[in-house]
Amino acid sequence: MKISFSPPDISEKEIEYVSEALRSGWITTGPRVKLLEEKLSEYLGTKKTACLNSQTACAEMALRLLGIGPGDEVITCAYTYTASASVIDHVGASIKLVDCQKDSLEMDYDALAAAITENTKAVIPVDLAGIPCDYDRIFQILETKKKLFVPKEGADIAARLQKSLGRAAVLADGAHALGASYKGQNVGTIADFTAFSFHAVKNLTTGEGGCLSWKEFACVDDEEIYHQIQLYSLHGQSKDAFTKNKPGAWEYDVEGLWYKCNMTDIMGAIGLAQLERYPELLKKRQMIIEKYDAAFKPLGIEVLPHYTEEHLSSGHLYLTRIPFAQIQKDRSGDPRRNEIITKMAEAGIACNVHYKPLPLLSAYQKLGFDISDYPNAYQHYANEITLPLHTRLTEEETDYIIEQFINITREYIS
Repeated sequence: MKISFSPPDISEKEIEYVSEALRSGWITTGPRVKLLEEKLSEYLGTKKTACLNSQTACAEMALRLLGIGPGDEVITCAYTYTASASVIDHVGASIKLVDCQKDSLEMDYDALAAAITENTKAVIPVDLAGIPCDYDRIFQILETKKKLFVPKEGADIAARLQKSLGRAAVLADGAHALGASYKGQNVGTIADFTAFSFHAVKNLTTGEGGCLSWKEFACVDDEEIYHQIQLYSLHGQSKDAFTKNKPGAWEYDVEGLWYKCNMTDIMGAIGLAQLERYPELLKKRQMIIEKYDAAFKPLGIEVLPHYTEEHLSSGHLYLTRIPFAQIQKDRSGDPRRNEIITKMAEAGIACNVHYKPLPLLSAYQKLGFDISDYPNAYQHYANEITLPLHTRLTEEETDYIIEQFINITREYIS
């Protein structure tokens, strides 16, 4: 067999919707993107949702909406993909990393509390693998630290958002988490802002792409937030091409020297088809996860808790940790982990690692981060292997992955 790690699940419905978009003559931001935003708002339970060309763009626009920049600090976890932290640098703010927990990939909440200063303007928790963070704990910490918070002065949208919050903002990296829920509440309605990804390897894809959702704010209208996102995403232009195309509506203004990160209608067409299929796609992921869990847990292989009484995961990634007797330290993790990945590849199964902690990456080392300050992140990373988890897996392929992983890891398990 030859099993890919995470191919997109594209059906005839996506092909049909894209063909209709191409034949319509309208392929950039237009009616399909607007419809996808409406459908996502219905799915999430939000009043407004904005679609852009990546989760990274969505997260950056949220930081800019909040007026976060030079002199400000934003905290995120060392155990994540670079996009969780790079957006902080994009806006000129300082990145502050905290370690993850010893027994969990969630950030160490005690370390989070200790890291908050009068310069902290936001926290970026990560719903890794589609499993929601402990949002109650995060909000509790920020409430206890709100006396340190100094909101931005002025009457612009950023100042009003900061004053409305009265504390550091929670900007969730929900890249993996569309369809997840925490204590019965959908991810996307819990954090102040949530940025989702629709990249090719995600549960729901538009090729590239993402969306930003937000809670209601007392002093800022949802339409005003949405309008500002549109300005940021299209050069500060007061009208998008779809609006300008209406009879006699060519006139426009440029209100700021901003950015270009809009979603196209071709992407929107894929997203509309994917969203219609999404409930069934999530069920398929859950079935595979439950089958993996039943096979691996009895062997002592550590897996993540995707489905509990407190939360429901979107089932995006299946992370495992091999219980070696003792971790052998190396920049690339325990060499035995890489041996297993190579042997799985020889059996035709593509595996991955999620993630190399940020302080192990050159860009973050240049900023002064050292992996020795994040021992838990390293320990989680050193023996981690991510197995294929996608909706194109057949039952036969799933059984084959289980069989090969058990056979290959057996000699390494203490």
